[in-house]
Amino acid sequence: MIEIKRADSTHVQGIAEVCAQANRATYGEIYAKEYLEEIIAKYYTPERIAEEVGSPTRAWGGYWVAVEKDRVIGAGGGGMIGDAESEIFALYVSPDRRNEGIGSLLIEAITAQQKEFGAAAQWISVQKGNHKGIPFYEARGFELQGEEEEEHGYLSLRYKRVI
Repeated sequence: MIEIKRADSTHVQGIAEVCAQANRATYGEIYAKEYLEEIIAKYYTPERIAEEVGSPTRAWGGYWVAVEKDRVIGAGGGGMIGDAESEIFALYVSPDRRNEGIGSLLIEAITAQQKEFGAAAQWISVQKGNHKGIPFYEARGFELQGEEEEEHGYLSLRYKRVI
């Protein structure tokens, strides 16, 4: 049985592993290998995640995890970017567990938290060419708002939905 809960220190290593694996599986054909490993080393190390697990704030609601048999199989989190606008900053599912509804369960938990913070709209950035993420978010009511250039010339698609 899959359980969705707020992450704590016992989930740090699992979050790091899921985020790294999912990044490689999702962006391996989009990003240059060096850039991809740079992102993982910057955002998804156990040290950084350990700092981000804890008391939620409006700006960062902390990580939420999907756990099955004590194994982290998905992780995500977000925060408020305005008085009534929120953003999902991270949402990853173990590549061997995709298409089981785990991402949807995590979005529900993150969205419920953001609504408690006063969110009426929710944003997400999806890498252009991410053919796994784009249909997933569009099926959940996110609508394309535009593109933004990222580092190294990559393009990010900005999606928004009313919550």
